[in-house]
Amino acid sequence: MDVLFITSVAAVVADPPRSRELFIDALGLPLEGEGDGYYSSGSIPGSRHFGLWPLTEAAQACFGTARWPADQVLPQASIEFEVASPEAVAAAGAELEEAGHELLHQARTEPWGQTVARLLTADGLIIGISYAPALHEEGRG
Repeated sequence: MDVLFITSVAAVVADPPRSRELFIDALGLPLEGEGDGYYSSGSIPGSRHFGLWPLTEAAQACFGTARWPADQVLPQASIEFEVASPEAVAAAGAELEEAGHELLHQARTEPWGQTVARLLTADGLIIGISYAPALHEEGRG
């Protein structure tokens, strides 16, 4: 597996309004979004993408349901590592499985174009292996 860079870091938040009070109001981060959904920014120095990921949306992305399964460790954060192509995401997922790691889901392409495979660590960290086309456009990668 050839990780090119960290794609994103997101806090997984159970109470989005309260988290926005800390991250947006108190810390002054330029996060954008709407309602109780995902808030993020690609303009915080030192980070390509930082977000507040509602637990309900993380559950939907990982399990296809708005509730996080009770038999799974509750996630605290998500970090995604970028690879060179959608095919490299699938290969990385297979490599992780061969090393004994259980994926939450295989490589798949999300509606916004990102290809990602995810796993959950025993410590509650969602790890994504990602290919986000917009991060590979000329001058960005």
